[in-house]
Amino acid sequence: MNMLDTFVKPMHREGRKFVAIFALVTLVLFMLADILGWVGVGLTIWCYYFFRDPERVTPRRPGLIVSPADGIISLIEPAVPPAELGMPATPLTRVSVFMNVFNCHVNRAPVAGEVKAVSYRPGKFFNASLDKASEHNERNSLRIAMPEGHEIAVVQIAGLVARRIVCFVKPGAPLRRGERFGLIRFGSRLDVYLPEGVDPMVRIGQTMVAGETVLAELPTADRG
Repeated sequence: MNMLDTFVKPMHREGRKFVAIFALVTLVLFMLADILGWVGVGLTIWCYYFFRDPERVTPRRPGLIVSPADGIISLIEPAVPPAELGMPATPLTRVSVFMNVFNCHVNRAPVAGEVKAVSYRPGKFFNASLDKASEHNERNSLRIAMPEGHEIAVVQIAGLVARRIVCFVKPGAPLRRGERFGLIRFGSRLDVYLPEGVDPMVRIGQTMVAGETVLAELPTADRG
């Protein structure tokens, strides 16, 4: 990898139109004043950076559950998965990854398995770092059945400035661990509901890398 590859990352196709809009606005700003134009240049570069989509190296060991998002662990607590997924109303350990506007916002599957349900629910736009965001904010929820027999819930939650959740998969689709399944525009959070009896291997405040950082591991007996 050369120095250019270190700083210049591929951009997800979802970001192309936003970067184009920022660039057009920048041209207009340059017509008004150079200083405004350079502010526009900075914002355009930030927009490109927001939609970056770097390659990730996902661990292959069976039974691992990886982070679905870049960011930091903001909450670890028991909670019932979203009712719209049809999972038992039993509290599971919920691990929340908060993404700020400088994190990569492409979301990746925490486990390999089959998508059993996808459910979008409109809502409010509280700060995504708050606990009430899980219940009240706009969200898109996935239920994934793992080959080991466990199920896991992954929830994309819109944040304070987010207004669009994008999901690339539908019920019945197979997912590989670390595969891209969606993104959220401009600030957000991902909740992972771990299978019953599985403890997190992370702590609040820890930095996550989507598709790479291990959140938890299934018990040895479940991994064969």
